[in-house]
Amino acid sequence: MKIYNSLTKRKEEFIPLEGNKVKMYACGITVSGEAHIGHGYQALIYDIMRKYLEKQGYDVTYARNYTDVDDKIIAKSRETGIPADEYAAKMIENINAIMEKFHVQDPNVWLKATENIENIIGFVSTLIEKGHAYPTKNGDVYFDVESFPGYGKLSNRNIEDALDGVRVDNDDEKKNAYDFALWKSAKPGEIYWESPWGQGRPGWHIECSAMNRAAFGDQIDIHGGGRDLIFPHHENEIAQTEALTGKQFVKYWTHNGLIKVNGQKMSKSLGNSLLLADLLEKYSDEAVKFALLATNYRNDINITDDLFPDAEKHLYDFYSALLAVEKANLTATDADMVAANVIDEEFNACMSDDFNTALALSNLFGYFKEMKKWTTAGDAKAAAYAAQIRKTYSLLGLFTKPAAEYVAWFDAKNAEDIPADVKAVAEERWAARTNRDWAKSDELRAKLMEMGYAVKDSKTGYELTKI
Repeated sequence: MKIYNSLTKRKEEFIPLEGNKVKMYACGITVSGEAHIGHGYQALIYDIMRKYLEKQGYDVTYARNYTDVDDKIIAKSRETGIPADEYAAKMIENINAIMEKFHVQDPNVWLKATENIENIIGFVSTLIEKGHAYPTKNGDVYFDVESFPGYGKLSNRNIEDALDGVRVDNDDEKKNAYDFALWKSAKPGEIYWESPWGQGRPGWHIECSAMNRAAFGDQIDIHGGGRDLIFPHHENEIAQTEALTGKQFVKYWTHNGLIKVNGQKMSKSLGNSLLLADLLEKYSDEAVKFALLATNYRNDINITDDLFPDAEKHLYDFYSALLAVEKANLTATDADMVAANVIDEEFNACMSDDFNTALALSNLFGYFKEMKKWTTAGDAKAAAYAAQIRKTYSLLGLFTKPAAEYVAWFDAKNAEDIPADVKAVAEERWAARTNRDWAKSDELRAKLMEMGYAVKDSKTGYELTKI
């Protein structure tokens, strides 16, 4: 099994630090607002990584965090008038609910910054003792970047580049502008904890290092997050952790690509953030997953207007094929089931090559093509393929629903969305087709296209889809 390591910039054979045990950590959500599609994507990717490692026989402990105190949360507290801890707790409740609806499994260990204050203070104190951090008279504590010679090895930046494009704290007492905050003194009205340096709160970067060490010790196998976290967040995690322990912090760094909307990076400032809750009101959780997983996890995903509708149509076609197998009442033999194992073998080959979900999904089109052919011919291999597809691809969160239920849901949803005048033209066309008036049928098909709908015929009727 190979994993792309962002530290070495190449795929490497996966060999855990301790026998069969895998310690895995992924940066979670800063709960300053509701979960958007980027949050959902990252949670999905690392849930799938964990599940596939388990499928391969590894004993995985997967930890994930919530950043429940930081500048953005404090700003939201001021804006709403809700105390920062109460605001964060409410956001976590909302995010947990939508992730449950998205059917992403919880990690083995949930970590929160506010539940690790003592660990964070102890971590910072040790860094000061070792000469890697320094307090200021204002009650702030900074990491001394120049004290760690390996700084920049993940992002390939040197210290001179550290300021490029990164917001820094303005503090005259900092030794260097690129030193970063480990502990921030509290301003009037802000949430705070008592510390050896006065009332304050942790800096963002120190939270993950301290929580990681509390959960796993000095070293872990896999650390994940979005590619936008490589610098400065993950770079700073490496510096402060390895400065404290003297050991390599993470063996395999993994980073998922970013979400773009019609070619632009998704951001609140551009007003193009897509809330996960809104998407799940319009599309099934499986359609959202199918759309996201059709791109290699290390690449950016460009969300266009037709990305999720197209994914929903593909799933409808797949579920319709599964339903046809059920209605054919075929019984697969043991030999058929053995032959269908090729699906699982090819899936494993894809996923063992750096979790290549995109290739695994592309294989589905060939499987279903064969399955439809066998169903029509009454060949029981179709039943074997159907069973194996459900079993294998459930790891990606797909084909977990009853086929009849999904098909009925999709039909009802699209029936509600189609305007009455479009339905009238479609019915007129079906009547012309039934009467073998092909010229009229083609004329009305073209009219439907002009109205923004494609029509697909079957032996029993037709299906309209918006284009």
